[in-house]
Amino acid sequence: MITRDKLEELAKKLMFEMKEEEYMTLEKEFDVILRQMDLIGNISDIKGVQPMTFPFEMDLDDSYLRDDVSSNEITFEDMKVNVDDYEENMVKVPKVVE
Repeated sequence: MITRDKLEELAKKLMFEMKEEEYMTLEKEFDVILRQMDLIGNISDIKGVQPMTFPFEMDLDDSYLRDDVSSNEITFEDMKVNVDDYEENMVKVPKVVE
């Protein structure tokens, strides 16, 4: 069960500001989803069913596509002219996450 406390905790971690009605809506939506999952879990022989990844069978002929081969590679020596700071073949970048 998804509780209000859990939703508030997740919203805080994700730095979301949510209104009271949004919490109520989410609680109702999660309740519906969890009840549907319980119904699906009660279907007999569900483990024998192959998951569907696409609504219908597709016979794709990808023979017209070229092979994915890398080319035009540059060395670190060539690349470092575009880099402000590097150390031992590694590029230093500013910290973006606290």
